[in-house]
Amino acid sequence: MAKRVVITGMGIVSPIGNNLPEFWTGLSEGRSGGGYITRFDTEGFPSRIAAEVKDFDPRKVMDGKEARKMDRFSQYAVVAAIEAMNHANFKPGEMDPERLGVILGCGIGGFESLENAYEKLFLDGPQRVQPLTIPKMIPNIGPGNVAIQLNAQGPCFNIATACASGTDAIGNAAMYLRNGLCDAVITGGVEAAITKMGVMGFCVIQALTTNNQVPERASRPFDRDRDGFLVGEGAGVLVLETLEHAQKRGATILAEVAGYGATCDANHLTAPHPEGRGAVKAMQLALDSAGLKPEQVDYINAHGTSTPMNDPIETKAIKKVFGDHAYKLKVSSTKSMTGHCIGAAGGIEAIACVLGIQNDYYPPTINLENPDPECDLDYVPQKGVKGRLDVAMSNSLGFGGHNGVLIVRKFVA
Repeated sequence: MAKRVVITGMGIVSPIGNNLPEFWTGLSEGRSGGGYITRFDTEGFPSRIAAEVKDFDPRKVMDGKEARKMDRFSQYAVVAAIEAMNHANFKPGEMDPERLGVILGCGIGGFESLENAYEKLFLDGPQRVQPLTIPKMIPNIGPGNVAIQLNAQGPCFNIATACASGTDAIGNAAMYLRNGLCDAVITGGVEAAITKMGVMGFCVIQALTTNNQVPERASRPFDRDRDGFLVGEGAGVLVLETLEHAQKRGATILAEVAGYGATCDANHLTAPHPEGRGAVKAMQLALDSAGLKPEQVDYINAHGTSTPMNDPIETKAIKKVFGDHAYKLKVSSTKSMTGHCIGAAGGIEAIACVLGIQNDYYPPTINLENPDPECDLDYVPQKGVKGRLDVAMSNSLGFGGHNGVLIVRKFVA
């Protein structure tokens, strides 16, 4: 019989808060993480804004020498993972390290380290390339660093499915636990792609907003005046355990992972299927695996990127799956606050769902001032609302047609 999977800890680094209390404050206040890019000179860039992580110092929780060996994305992952394990009240040596896994999602990896290495190579010559270039940039080094820091000797790997990476990591972690292959897994998503190449790469495919005048209002999912996503960064990490393991050690259970579905549009490099084919199937698979009917879902944390194509197609897909109930449940995009954190999005948004369930709170879609006529659901505009929230779905739809859908619900013994 498949084991039940529960969430016992969470940790976060985000544009609206670098720990759980700060993130909850930002979420509940409807705060925007948008601002002008500070990492590099943006002259000549069509988009000069982003949702950067602010005031981040990994030395608060880890050795500074170790931090310098890591790219920014690994630092985010380790800091969030340490918070998550502390939040789960794990004591050192409490569990068999071979039964503790690390499965993270990251779409791009150490872009900053790679760019720095190329600059050294072409400007200063091949002998100036730093020795740790490869170990800092490869995407699997994020979970690798987490495993080293926390002595997790079980399965350890990275999932790269673009914007669905974090959600797919959580879904795969849950499957490992359901099948009895681990007792606990550190999972979620991480990304740090606010670099010259990262931003310009998204600019040249016209994915980013160019609303540079008012950065905090640039991410506006489902709004008629949206013009692209605001790139974000960070890490959202959760500790998943089998119910049996969590209860045996007396853990506080935050929520239950109820269902997961994954598909591919098999349609286009960057554009979603025009009828939302893959998203529809992924939502249906998640509902089936959770044993839930559509009308039992209270809230959807939408992919909601603020791009002209995603928002109406995702809305269409939700209507196909939920029918009349689509107009009764609440849908919002927390990317309106955090920006689009790429591989980290699924982890951060899963945490937003759990916090919503814990606090019976529906997060808002800020900046939704002029609704697109094609987007006619209840997107919780501008301000979050209180209300009973038992079941939440989180959608992540990535480049390449990757679709990941997670369902979390209030825990009932």
